[in-house]
Amino acid sequence: MENFENMPRPEIVAVAEAVAREKNIDKEDIFEAMEIAIQKASRNKYGSEHDIRVDIDRKTGAINLSRYREVVADDAIIENEAAQVPLKIAKTYNKSLKVGDFIIDQLPPLDFGRVAAQTAKQMIVQKVREAERNKQYEEYKEKIGTIINGTVKRIEFNNVILDIGKTEAVLRHDEIIPREHFKNGDRVRAYVLDVRRETKGPQIFLSRTCPEFMAKLFTQEVPEIYDGVVQIMGVARDPGSKAKIAVKANDKTIDPVGACVGLKGIRVQAIVTELQGEKIDIVPYYEDKAQYIVSALAPAEVTKVVLDEENNRIEAVVSDEQFSLAIGRRGQNVKLASQLLGANIDVLTEEQERERRANENKVRTQRFMEALDVDDMIAHLLIAEGFSTVDEIAAAEQSELAEIDGFDEDIAAELQNRAQEFVANRNKEFAAKSKELKIDASLESVAGLDQGMIIKLAENGVKNIDDLADLAADELIEYLGSDNITEAEANEIIMAAREHWFEDENKTEE
Repeated sequence: MENFENMPRPEIVAVAEAVAREKNIDKEDIFEAMEIAIQKASRNKYGSEHDIRVDIDRKTGAINLSRYREVVADDAIIENEAAQVPLKIAKTYNKSLKVGDFIIDQLPPLDFGRVAAQTAKQMIVQKVREAERNKQYEEYKEKIGTIINGTVKRIEFNNVILDIGKTEAVLRHDEIIPREHFKNGDRVRAYVLDVRRETKGPQIFLSRTCPEFMAKLFTQEVPEIYDGVVQIMGVARDPGSKAKIAVKANDKTIDPVGACVGLKGIRVQAIVTELQGEKIDIVPYYEDKAQYIVSALAPAEVTKVVLDEENNRIEAVVSDEQFSLAIGRRGQNVKLASQLLGANIDVLTEEQERERRANENKVRTQRFMEALDVDDMIAHLLIAEGFSTVDEIAAAEQSELAEIDGFDEDIAAELQNRAQEFVANRNKEFAAKSKELKIDASLESVAGLDQGMIIKLAENGVKNIDDLADLAADELIEYLGSDNITEAEANEIIMAAREHWFEDENKTEE
């Protein structure tokens, strides 16, 4: 191996430091760019088949140019004679060499010609740009979930391109508040939604319509939220029109709604102005779900709340005078309240609620009378105690049934025996009918369907979960009978049947 004197090159160190300082990037990135550039120029001179490696001394700038040749077994197939040497020949250089080692030959310092220098310059510029993009990506990636300011630079296909200092950001058309218009030079505040790494540099996507933007505005305007004394528990928006925000105080001496409104409404008004006049309802958050529902539907006054935890549905009962206020313009108030709670809210008038309960009780009464062979008085007593199916009676404790007014131990035992006998016979008949009609077991897993409904569906050609998922609500009501199922219940059953479709889509995407 020949030795060549590697002269110090302080100008290289100076250039690396100057470029790193000017571009505000790591000096190591500049040295790596120089090494890649010199390596490429060296391969152009000696041949691209050679494995030439470059190392620049970070302190002196001295360039060390070396050719590497890998030692391979004597019987190995030589794929590249310039970069591979059989062990037998390698031993003539150094007897201690073994397979997998490298023979390193030091090369003379490269005399850069005009073309080589130009290539090196291009490589360095490319590496510098790449380092700048990486730095920008890392910098703005950390800003996801924050608000940044920008100036409108141009508008392309209704998307607004903002100058945010070191780079550009995109405010897409669907992330702009309706009726909001921008022109070049306008100052804009927006929420950093996503940052993606692209070949031309990081792509930064902004939003002014997402709920998080409004939450961040409140954090900036309300010191109590910024300090954590008041906490935002939920935000729902119809951008440019109306919004609801739920807040709670971690300090009982502080009024969370008053803190957000501010003296003479100055705090909330600043946010309303930023959101182009979007009306904001600030509602107190309650741990008690029923109380929270009442709060979320404000300004309407709710007289009664019925929770269905199993199906994630809520019924809110209001007076006739409050109905239109609870629903809101184009259903906006109830829609925002549903978003805030993460559950579907059905708003009923007191009259509608009475009719629904009466219909439900009528159906349940008829079922109990037929299944248990009892009169309507006993059926009504069971319903009044909260029993809605024969299965519940069959599984109940006898002592629980005996405590019902007018019942004793004998009546309770007889009712339970009849219920258990009915359930056993029904299950036996269902198993036989399932086999006869070739009903898929998947239908039994759909919430809201009982065995009788499944039989009726199978008799109409709906024999598996996909058949059910293909139905429309009116078809399901036609098959089961309008006395047995409401439109809302039909929609819930169909959506439950379609859940596995969405799960399959998500798995495919993953």
